[in-house]
Order: sequence, then structure tokens, then C-alpha cells
Amino acid sequence: MNTNEQAARSLLALGALLFFLGLMGGFAIPAMTNPRMGVSGHLEGVMNGTFLLVVGLAWSRVHLPDRYRTVTYWSLIYGTFANWVFVTFAAMFGTKAMAPVAGAGHSGAPWQETLVTLGLGSVGLAMVLGCGLLLWGFIRKPAEGAR
Repeated sequence: MNTNEQAARSLLALGALLFFLGLMGGFAIPAMTNPRMGVSGHLEGVMNGTFLLVVGLAWSRVHLPDRYRTVTYWSLIYGTFANWVFVTFAAMFGTKAMAPVAGAGHSGAPWQETLVTLGLGSVGLAMVLGCGLLLWGFIRKPAEGAR
């Protein structure tokens, strides 16, 4: 199995894992400080897991130089899992800085607000980078001799 196939298989496995974690997180919603944000964490896991599954299925159609493929792969893995983790943290801590509507009436400790803010900021950067490279890889023509 070549590295392209290995990457596709790992994206599929990680997507299924994240989807499963999102489902399991749904059971914890009533115990969270902010259940409304808990629903957001549940949905982030399910939606981002589905996204990774789709990317895994389409990975053979991403035509990027190896270095950019690697950056795309890891940006998407980090971005999807960290999105679920930090939104779930926001629900557990009751933070509101990055979600003033879902966090209305709640407030976390300053270190919790900072952690969630920095975490979700890093998610935004990772996902913009990963999705931008993914888009470029889909519209880019394959190199001569490439499969």
C-alpha cells in the first residue's frame, strides 16, 4: 500500500473515530455547564467526522506536491479534532468568549476563556490552511506521470 492509500485509510478511520466521539459526547450534554454549547460540541464531532470521511474518500483526487499534501493532511486532522475538543471544553467550562450566543449567561475562569479562545483561534487557522490547500489540490492538474 502506498502512502497515498495509507493517508486515505487513516483519514477514513479518523473520520469514523471523530464521528463516534461526537456521538458519545451527546450523552454527556446534560452534565455540561453549558448544555447548549454541549450540543455544539456534539455536532462539531459528527460534522467534522463526516468531513474527514469525505476527504478520505476523495484523497486520491488531491493533486499536490508531497510537502503540501502533508501540510493539508495534518492541518485537517488537527483542525477537525481540535474543533471538537475546544468546543467541548467551552461547554464543560461554560466559556463564552468565542461563542457569545451559545455562551450567553455563562462565564469561565480567565484561564479557561483564554484556553478556548486560543484553541479555537488555532482551529480557524488550521482549517483555513487545510481547506485552502485541499481546494487547490482538487483544481490543480495532476503532474505528468502521476496517477
